[in-house]
Amino acid sequence: MAVHQSTHRSSGFRLPSLRREGAVSASGAASSRAGVLTARAYVFASARVLMGFVFLWAFLDKTFGFGYATASGKGWIDGGSPTEGFLGHVAVGPMESTFHSWAGAAWADWLFMLGLLGIGLALTAGVALRLAAAAGSVMMAFMWVAEWPPAKHLSDGSASMSTNPFADYHVVYAVVLIALAVVSAGDALGLGRMWARLPIVRDHTWLR
Repeated sequence: MAVHQSTHRSSGFRLPSLRREGAVSASGAASSRAGVLTARAYVFASARVLMGFVFLWAFLDKTFGFGYATASGKGWIDGGSPTEGFLGHVAVGPMESTFHSWAGAAWADWLFMLGLLGIGLALTAGVALRLAAAAGSVMMAFMWVAEWPPAKHLSDGSASMSTNPFADYHVVYAVVLIALAVVSAGDALGLGRMWARLPIVRDHTWLR
C-alpha cells in the first residue's frame, strides 16, 4: 500500500516573535527614558550648583570686599555692614522706614550673612534643599519688598526704573529654589543621596 506524503510543505516563513521584539522595544524605551531622566537630573544639578555659587559669591564679596558689589576695604571683616548699604538706601515700598531701622543692625548683618552662607553651601553640596528653598524664598521676598518693583516712582517722585512690576529676578530665584527642592536636585553632582540616608533626615523629611 502506497503512502502518500502531504504535498503542503513548510515554506520556511515564520511570523516575527512579538515577545522578543516587544522585549527589545521595552528595553530600548526604558533605556531612552533613563537617558532622559539622567540628562534632566544633571541639568537640574547644574542649575543647583550655579544658584549655590550666586549665594556663596554674595557672601564672600560682602565678607572680604572683592571690589565688585562691595568696595575693597568695606567688607564685613573690615568693619563694614553687609546690610547698611542696601537697606539704608531703600527708597520705596510699604516697609521703607522699617528697612531703614534695620540697616546696619548687628542682628540683621549676622542673619543676612548666615543665610547667604547656609543657602549657598546647601545648594552647592546638594543637601537640605527644602530648608534652603524655604530660607532662600523668604530672603528673596524681603529683597523684593525692599526694591518694590510694582512702584513706578520712588518716594521722592523720581522714576523707579522698574523693569517688571512683578516677575523680577527675586521671584525667579525663589521659584528655581523651590523647583530644585521638589525634584531632589542634590542627588546628581551632590551629596543628596548620602544626606537622605542619615537617620535624622529619614525621620524628619523636612530636612531633605
